[in-house]
Amino acid sequence: MNDQLERIVDEYSTHLLRIAYFYTKNRHAAEDIVQDVFLKFMEANYEERGQLKSYLSLLTINKSKDYLKSWAYKKLQFETKWWMKTTDQDHLVQQEERSKIGAAILKLSLKYREPIILYYFEEMSILQVAQVLQVNENTVKTRLRRAREQLRPVLEGDWEVLNHD
Repeated sequence: MNDQLERIVDEYSTHLLRIAYFYTKNRHAAEDIVQDVFLKFMEANYEERGQLKSYLSLLTINKSKDYLKSWAYKKLQFETKWWMKTTDQDHLVQQEERSKIGAAILKLSLKYREPIILYYFEEMSILQVAQVLQVNENTVKTRLRRAREQLRPVLEGDWEVLNHD
């Protein structure tokens, strides 16, 4: 079991870290979330049905949403707003923020960021995105369209997705 778990961690940790970071915008929180996801996975009796990546992604999304609702996150937002603390950011954060596309997506509200991440980066179908977010398929389509409209002025010519509505 340890070899199998090690393989799963090696294979999916970067992917899950990216998802958590897109939600939290905080590297340390994203690492904690991914660690919690793997701990929960170890405790669960997961039966392989060829959907492990989706399963772990959904766990990560849910943990990230829980974090965004938590007191710790709200306290951090308050402190950041009032004291404007600056911290050294490591390579992953700098890489994500340097990316023009990633930076533009991070500026979207969560309502529009979620469908963009799930649809374009997780390569989920509209139906799958609707199921994960627990909204109607038409709501997903509308949020994707509005997100692309918000991204278009910033990323015109940089992201080919915006050229195809």
